Amino acid sequence: MTISVNQLAEARRALESPLYADVGGDLAVSFEFFPPKNEKMDVQLWESVRTLEPLGPRFVSVTYGAGGTTRERTHATVARIQRETSLAAAAHLTCVEATREEIDQVAEEYWAAGVRHIVALRGDPPQQGARFASHPGGYENAADLVAGLKRLHPFEISVAAYPESHPDSPDAAADLDNLKRKLDAGATRAITQFFFEPETFFRYRDQVAKAGIDAEIVPGIMPVSNFASVKRMSAMCGTAVPPWMGRLFEGLDEHPASRQLVAATVAAELSRRLYAGGVDQLHFYTLNRAELAFAICHLLGVRAKASSEAAAA
Repeated sequence: MTISVNQLAEARRALESPLYADVGGDLAVSFEFFPPKNEKMDVQLWESVRTLEPLGPRFVSVTYGAGGTTRERTHATVARIQRETSLAAAAHLTCVEATREEIDQVAEEYWAAGVRHIVALRGDPPQQGARFASHPGGYENAADLVAGLKRLHPFEISVAAYPESHPDSPDAAADLDNLKRKLDAGATRAITQFFFEPETFFRYRDQVAKAGIDAEIVPGIMPVSNFASVKRMSAMCGTAVPPWMGRLFEGLDEHPASRQLVAATVAAELSRRLYAGGVDQLHFYTLNRAELAFAICHLLGVRAKASSEAAAA
């Protein structure tokens, strides 16, 4: 078996220092939630928000369902976070199934509620597997949406990036061209689709730089609490699931506590290796469960801040 220079260096660091000793706690983190569908899910969401709030994230985002199906719930959740917590709330907004006027009205409502950050996305069609088609009179794509939002107010805008290319992109070059259009339209940063190996992000970062894009690209981390569900999501969005991950989760269906431990270890190790490669910002897809994200942040040296610090963060 041939061992690469990088593998030797990684092994040497692992032997010479305690686990995560080289992680300085200087990571900036952010979290994604989705709007609750019922009272039980509402309780779970707010427990998660309150658990993660002391970590002082840069922002927390709230998703927007396909076809705008969660419009009212997303708005209510974002407005409450903005109103009742120290967190900066970012609202997802898509182009699907709405006119420009309708989308602009939603954006105006967010601005009136004190929300200054939008995650602008093209969005997925309401019917799974259908091809995206812009709404008559609507925004054509995410770049068009970004430009429209910027005409309304000086929003901070995050957009999506795809280290393994969006399923609708003909190739990686076209996907990077689309990312550049979104950033040129006024977006502040891009947050990536989730991925499972650090090399996936590092290769993408190199491609982004080669394309002349110098905006902030934040890795999106999905802790795997349910391997079967993540495999389904990965298949839909074109994310590769490495074989070793399946072997790690094999036999854990009836052992939720062990599954949580494995999930936290896998995501924390991915995050640690990204940090070692110069990444200092991470975005966690929490699925409204705080335990994994909190444990991973703890391993990475991100600790709860005092109330005054958290409010100023």
